[in-house]
Amino acid sequence: MKDPHNYAQVGYAMILVAGSLAAIGLMSIFLAEDVLFSDTIARDNTAHFNECKENDFLEEGCERYWNRINNEISGIYVDLPK
Repeated sequence: MKDPHNYAQVGYAMILVAGSLAAIGLMSIFLAEDVLFSDTIARDNTAHFNECKENDFLEEGCERYWNRINNEISGIYVDLPK
C-alpha cells in the first residue's frame, strides 16, 4: 500500500487547532474577572425588560420589545404609540 504523504495537511490542521486553543485561552484571560459573563448579560437584559414592562414599554430603549408584545403568546397587551 502506498503512503499517502499527507503530512503537510496534518501539520496545517495541528497549527489551526493550536491557534484556536490559543484564542480561547486569550479570551479566558480577558474574561477571568467575570466568570459568569453571559449570566450577567442575561440578568441585565431581564432587568431591562421588567423595567420596560412596569412602564408599559413607552420609555426610550423599550422599542425593541414592541414586535414581541400585544399577542396571545406573550400575554402582554399595551397601547403603543404609532
